[in-house]
Amino acid sequence: MEKLLSIYNSIEGLSQEEANYHVNKFERMVFPKKTLILEEGTVEDYLYFIDSGIIRFFVNKVHPTEPSKEITFSFIAENMFCSAYDSFITRTPCAYNVKTVQETVVYRIHHDDLQELYERSKIGNYLGRISAENLYVRKTQREISLLMHSAEERYLNLAKAYPKFIQEIPLKHIASYIGITPQALSRIRKQIL
Repeated sequence: MEKLLSIYNSIEGLSQEEANYHVNKFERMVFPKKTLILEEGTVEDYLYFIDSGIIRFFVNKVHPTEPSKEITFSFIAENMFCSAYDSFITRTPCAYNVKTVQETVVYRIHHDDLQELYERSKIGNYLGRISAENLYVRKTQREISLLMHSAEERYLNLAKAYPKFIQEIPLKHIASYIGITPQALSRIRKQIL
């Protein structure tokens, strides 16, 4: 909880009492490796702060003549907020899945509690806005990367963003994320190393 509290404590003008009030709305959860946190078709009820670990966002691509395939479109790691945010804010079923890559410790806040914080204080609104802005920036950067960068550049950017985790993320998920086959990713890794 120290990492989450430090984010609140960094907000200018926020009293320790107010910071503690906000942080106490979060519930600590430990998810084992490969735990499905949110399944496609369900509504996201939580905003998460990742204390340690990494979470993967993916869709199941189903084709009538081919086996179904998971396509990874995002990784979120420690010290970041995450959520199936479109489902969280619209209160509609999610079109994708959220799963841990490794054991992951999160602090989560329920949608109703977050709404209460928004109504109660400007700080709640500030943190909500910052979380939404960060999610938007990551999404935009990912889209631009897919359009502008080679597979090798996308891999290097991922390795730079997650240096601590790049060896722990299964090769098939990394390949899916950067839009290539695991075999092509193996060739890229051999060239780089």
